[in-house]
Amino acid sequence: SLSLSLSRLCFPALCVAMAAALLSASLSSSASSQFLGNALPSPNASPVPHRTPFLSIRSGGYTHELVKTAKTVASPGRGILAMDESNATCGKRLASIGLENIEANRQAYRQLLITAPGIGQYISGAILFEETLYQSTDDGKRFVDSLKEQNIVPGIKVDKGLVPLAGSNDESWCQGL
Repeated sequence: SLSLSLSRLCFPALCVAMAAALLSASLSSSASSQFLGNALPSPNASPVPHRTPFLSIRSGGYTHELVKTAKTVASPGRGILAMDESNATCGKRLASIGLENIEANRQAYRQLLITAPGIGQYISGAILFEETLYQSTDDGKRFVDSLKEQNIVPGIKVDKGLVPLAGSNDESWCQGL
């Protein structure tokens, strides 16, 4: 059987969600035009003219896009689908059910995930492997477009996989971050 890790949370997505919450709160204030590029005061700061900043946010012209994306990814009751398996890992899943590790089979497997009825009710973001960015459904719709139509934010895996950590007891680390 094919098993998935539907609950694996991507650290960068968590960071984006936290930044969105901060931006969203600040943009709703009357001083939103003065906020961008300035430091946010600590919530426990005393009401003195000079406050020590704990976070500085510079998001330029992408503030609203960042907030919208983070709110979608962090929407209540939905999670992130980690389907960023390398071709080798995907091949192991296929081999377990007697299928050859070729692109057509990997595409069919990923299509099964992306086109599952109602997936958008439960998934808010999908972490994709690079090959997946260029794949399409059997009817020609790009996987990325299919995800977006279901209000699922597509993202891409940014590391190059696990490599042994020198001097450790069989530990590894993500290369390429």
